Amino acid sequence: MANRVLIVDDDPAIRKLLEKVMQSNDLSCTLAENGHEALALLKDHTFDIVLLDISLGDMEGFEIIKHMRSQGINTPVMVISGRNEDFDSLYGLSLGADDYITKPFRPVVVGAKVKAILRRNQQLMDEHKTMIERGEFSFDTTTMRFYKSGEEIILSYKESALMSMFLHHPGQVFTKDMIYEQVWGTDIAVDDNAIMVYINRLRSKIEADSKKPTHIVTVRGVGYRFIP
Repeated sequence: MANRVLIVDDDPAIRKLLEKVMQSNDLSCTLAENGHEALALLKDHTFDIVLLDISLGDMEGFEIIKHMRSQGINTPVMVISGRNEDFDSLYGLSLGADDYITKPFRPVVVGAKVKAILRRNQQLMDEHKTMIERGEFSFDTTTMRFYKSGEEIILSYKESALMSMFLHHPGQVFTKDMIYEQVWGTDIAVDDNAIMVYINRLRSKIEADSKKPTHIVTVRGVGYRFIP
């Protein structure tokens, strides 16, 4: 799905230019010609970045930034303004804007900066993400709840630890010693049959046919691999 951009500018020519630049970067655009329209859109829709003019006629863009941050809306904001005083740029950044570009601007530079901000924001979101998603499976590391195709599957503590290990490292082959260390917290074998017991339990819960597993597969003579 394409990232969504909200373009807020009272100049129709600038709105159209920015729309073309964003579309050329495979981004989806929504346009607002004044502050009140922008605030209404931010109330009912989610965007990945806001391109914001300061002089909007009905209000200053600074007010929109203040409103967003006070409401806990952390969407990145790039100010694109004809006001090139140091005070304006410093004030905008102090309110929570992520960048400040003055008009006239080079379209290719704006496009590159927007992509860079989106990339950086996605990285930050991934770092703080508590939900691990692999194919049809998802696991909330905060609540320790596990889902397959959106439906919760109840797992025991050890099953959750084992499933979490697999989800964090899809495709990796785990030996018995590696599993003991990761799940039991020791590299000393607890029970030769313990791993097989928990593997079978997981298979009975997530596989279409536990006797012909396609997700938790055995690598003969080595261990197990998880395939989402």
